[in-house]
Amino acid sequence: MTKLVRVIDMERCMGCRSCIAACHVENHLTPGAPWNVMIEREVGKYPYSRTVFSTMNCMHCEEPACMKACDAIGVKAIHKSELGVVTIDYDKCIGCGYCFAVCPYGVPQETQAENIDNLFPGQDKTPYEAIPAAERHPTHRKKGKTYQKCTFCAHKIDKAVADGKVDRIGKDPEYTPSCDVVCPVSARHFGDLDDPNSEVVKIIGEKKAARLKEEFGTHPQVYYVLEGGDY
Repeated sequence: MTKLVRVIDMERCMGCRSCIAACHVENHLTPGAPWNVMIEREVGKYPYSRTVFSTMNCMHCEEPACMKACDAIGVKAIHKSELGVVTIDYDKCIGCGYCFAVCPYGVPQETQAENIDNLFPGQDKTPYEAIPAAERHPTHRKKGKTYQKCTFCAHKIDKAVADGKVDRIGKDPEYTPSCDVVCPVSARHFGDLDDPNSEVVKIIGEKKAARLKEEFGTHPQVYYVLEGGDY
C-alpha cells in the first residue's frame, strides 16, 4: 500500500516562493484562489531576530473533514484516492462553502472567476485557456463559484498510476508535485510513508517533524520539520 505525504523543512525554506509560482503554472490557478500560501513569522529579539518561512497547502488528511461535510449534505463532490489524494469534483460542487467552514486549515478556496476560459477579457486567450475543457485533467476543469484546492498535482499522480510508476512518485519529476520538484534548497520532500526506505520516512524519523492541528483528528499528511530541528 502507498500512502503519499509531504514534508516541508522550515529550517531550509528561504521564502523564495518558487513553489508557489510552480503551482500557479502547473495547475493553471485562477485569481484569488491560491493553492499554496507563504507564511512568515519573526523569531527571536532584535538584533538577533530572523524570519522563518513556510508554506500552507492542502493537508490531504486521512480523515478529511471537508469530505465528511460534503457527504453529510448529500453532495459528495470530494473524493479521496487509494493513494490518499483528496480532490474536488467541480461538476458536483455546488459552492456551498461547507468544506471551507469545517477545514481546520482554511484550505478550500472559492473560484471567484465567472468565466474560467477567459480570465483576461479583451486579451488573447492564454495557451491553457485555448485547451478545450474536455481535454484537460479533471482537476484542471475549474468552474466559477465552485471550490478548489491543492491536489498534490493529481494529474501527475494519475499518470504515475497509469504508467505503472507509482514507485517513482517523489523521485521522478514527471510524477512528483511541481512545488516539490522546483524547490532550490531541498526544503520540500514528497513520497511514500509506507516505504521504510523512502526519503520522507527518513526525514520524519530523524528530525523534529510534526503535523499541524492534530487535535482535530483529521490526521493531516503534511509534516513540518520545525525550526530548531536536529540535523
